[in-house]
Amino acid sequence: MTGQKPLPDIIIPLNQPNFRHDLDEMKAKIRPNFAALRALEAAERCRNFSLSAEELHLTHSAISHQIRQLEAVLGNTLFTRVGSEMIPTPACSRLAERLRRGLLEIDAALDEARTEGQPSRRQLSVSVMADFANVWFIPRLADFAQLHPDIDLTLTVHNDFTPPDPRSVDVGIWHRRIDERGFRSEKLMKDQVIAVCSPGFQKKHGPLSLDRLQDIPLLHFHSRSWREFFQAAGLTRAEPGPGPTFSDAASLLNASLAGLGVAMIREQLARTFLRSGALVQIGDVRIPAHLEYYFVWQEENLRESAIRCLYLWLQQGIETM
Repeated sequence: MTGQKPLPDIIIPLNQPNFRHDLDEMKAKIRPNFAALRALEAAERCRNFSLSAEELHLTHSAISHQIRQLEAVLGNTLFTRVGSEMIPTPACSRLAERLRRGLLEIDAALDEARTEGQPSRRQLSVSVMADFANVWFIPRLADFAQLHPDIDLTLTVHNDFTPPDPRSVDVGIWHRRIDERGFRSEKLMKDQVIAVCSPGFQKKHGPLSLDRLQDIPLLHFHSRSWREFFQAAGLTRAEPGPGPTFSDAASLLNASLAGLGVAMIREQLARTFLRSGALVQIGDVRIPAHLEYYFVWQEENLRESAIRCLYLWLQQGIETM
């Protein structure tokens, strides 16, 4: 309007301490959304944005965008790229660890709300080495169900010596311990390896003794040579004879039960079959088992009481074998 004085310029004092303090307070009050926190937890665990995106049914760009948003809110870098891996910073790993506990708490609360008014049940996801699962664990599950009818197990059979992501299950029964912070690994048993065959195989090949192992069909395990057993038995033959090779101990045991040859088997796994007469031991030589079984779980798991029930049941069962 004519004659109106112009408005004075507004100067924002960006360099003033009070303004910076107010700005920091505003940023501190901004809370990341739940989806971004889930993205961070998955990305820190997988160390790969594509894998975490696949797990959460999102795109790689969506995960990347959520991580950038978190970094902007927190004012800290959360990941650095090394080759194809996204390596979490120490601050990121600490945050993810606490988020993981919080997400477990939320999942548990949702389960409680979902089952309100119904008989209380507890869920446990368990990953078990194939040989232990097929020969020992699965045949005894009815006993566990009778003792703990309120615990439902979700069982995954694992075949690789290298354990899967230990955070993907409540309990792992694997050949290797987990030495990461926040995990417990308890050895389940000490074991030895013996030579066994079926009664039918023994009858077919006549009386068997250790010195005849060099001349009869042998079954081979891909991670152990007969050479060590021959040396312990005082046999002079350097190389064992030919025969089929098996990649897991359960298949090796089944081949021995079927009368295909003599096998080196863990004594604990063979004990039930020895007692029933389905297998017979050749000689009395025992050599140490190279691979142990470890019971692994994450501390502060909200299903700790159910995990303890499973662990005690396993220990008691192994002690009475």
